[in-house]
Amino acid sequence: MTIFRWVMGVLSLLLASGGALAFVVYIAQGENDWLKLAHKFRRWVSAALLFWFNVEIWGRVVRGLFGL
Repeated sequence: MTIFRWVMGVLSLLLASGGALAFVVYIAQGENDWLKLAHKFRRWVSAALLFWFNVEIWGRVVRGLFGL
């Protein structure tokens, strides 16, 4: 699970960085396309973090049920 945590952490960090960069470019230029891109990145970060949380919880449930 440690490798999974690192992968999800790096993926979330990269997506959040892309969203922050798109938002900064939106502030600098004022074009709505960059804001839409920042929102897409935010949704992907939320999806990645919810996926991580779900795998962590269900992993513990499965390990608890089967005594692993």
